[in-house]
Amino acid sequence: MRGSALWGWLGPVLVAIFGGVLRFTGLGRPHAVVFDETYYAKDAYALLRYGAERAMLGDSDNPVADKRLIAGDLDIFRRCADYDQCASYVAHPPLGKWMIGVGEWLFGMNPFGWRFAAALVGTLSILMLARVARRMTRSTLLGCFAGLLLALDGLHFVLSRTALLDIFLMFWVLAGFACLVVDRDKARERLVDWWESAAVSTTGPRLGLRPWRIAAGVCLGAACAVKWSGVFFLIAFAVLAFVWDMGARRAIGLREPYRGAFSHDLPPAAAAFAAVPAFAYALSWTGWFVTDAGWGRGWDQATSAGPLFFVVDSARSWLKYHFQVLGYHSGLDLHHPYMSEPWTWPVLFRPVSFHYPTGLPPSACGGDACSQAVIGVGTPALWYGAVLALLGCVAWYVTGRDWRAGAVLLTYAAGWLPWFYYAIAQNRTMYLFYMIPLVPFMVLAVTLMAGLLLGRADAPPPRRAAGAAVVGAFALIVLINFWWLHPVLSAETLTRAEWWDRMLMTSWVTPAPK
Repeated sequence: MRGSALWGWLGPVLVAIFGGVLRFTGLGRPHAVVFDETYYAKDAYALLRYGAERAMLGDSDNPVADKRLIAGDLDIFRRCADYDQCASYVAHPPLGKWMIGVGEWLFGMNPFGWRFAAALVGTLSILMLARVARRMTRSTLLGCFAGLLLALDGLHFVLSRTALLDIFLMFWVLAGFACLVVDRDKARERLVDWWESAAVSTTGPRLGLRPWRIAAGVCLGAACAVKWSGVFFLIAFAVLAFVWDMGARRAIGLREPYRGAFSHDLPPAAAAFAAVPAFAYALSWTGWFVTDAGWGRGWDQATSAGPLFFVVDSARSWLKYHFQVLGYHSGLDLHHPYMSEPWTWPVLFRPVSFHYPTGLPPSACGGDACSQAVIGVGTPALWYGAVLALLGCVAWYVTGRDWRAGAVLLTYAAGWLPWFYYAIAQNRTMYLFYMIPLVPFMVLAVTLMAGLLLGRADAPPPRRAAGAAVVGAFALIVLINFWWLHPVLSAETLTRAEWWDRMLMTSWVTPAPK
């Protein structure tokens, strides 16, 4: 690793602080329940109080309940002696809501409280990506460049300021990937040390305990415990890690590297990518298991016999609940005015309107008509640049088999292509913000291409200067683009004309065709 170890941390931390200031400033604005916060903020509070999601008075998206919530009236859950009547059917695992609940516990049941955890993990993800990019490129400058781009992405910014689950899914996916990159370096260090000891073997050694791989399994299990779509990344990263193991054994010149990988690396990898994530996932349901408040819990039946029956019957009820949720997701095809198809996501054809109140008086902005919006959309300059960068990674991998390009492409495919099946075969309701787990990897693609443009440290100065000019200009364009969009990402009050000027396409605001 070239450069100062101090700046290797200080640079990414400073970039993360910059991103954190953007995300925490005005976090309580808008002072309203935004988009699907109407579900998750309330579910999180119910988890804190009861250990499981609980039904409210009226429908969960009842605007009357939203107003009571904003007013601080928290007595919005049903009062009943029978918990089966109080339990709420929910479509996602509980971990993301537990994380939202931490902010509510610390700062109260208010917009700042239920958005705090999202802003925190959004900020930490900037630091994490900067460090991962530094490790992958061996450049502190490129690491900071990656962190800055993520800090300036509009979709990441909006989801870091909204109590939805997707930002937590992104965080755990990125954390799992980061752990695997560290594990890759550590495993290769062990193999080199073994090789230099003049040991004789055709398959190589067993590498022993690999804590970073176990940590990756925990993180990927946590991703699945936020949203089931985390399983796409779990499968992809398991394949990726094993391919890295085979490549490492081949790189040091073993005669039978693949047999060594299958005999020495595959069994512990199976535990790290199957048993560990399964345990982490089940652990997130602790509140459902240990209380009688959860949907379909069957507490009276489970406690009617001994401990063994309790475990067996609880597992049966839990699995039955999961099959119900699977049926819900498979049949989710209701029309929504801001739904979109996955092949339109990379070009930002149809963002999601998170917040747009009506009836604002002209005095609010000093114009004839006023707008106050939160629109979930990526920074166009970054996203369109990422499309080109991903194509560059394809060419780079085909011609040079660079592991970094391959890792980015596999992750992008794992997080994007499965939605094509749901769009074509099931006509499922989907939204642009499903792309948020891929945004860090889009940034990594741009960073890798920036590294190629900059060239090696020993490249001719004119070559370095030209590359620096191009990369610097791109970062400046992204910064200006984000600054221009910021008012419609953060609910600033604008004139209608100022708001309209920031709509890149009419599809951003007009009803989508059915």
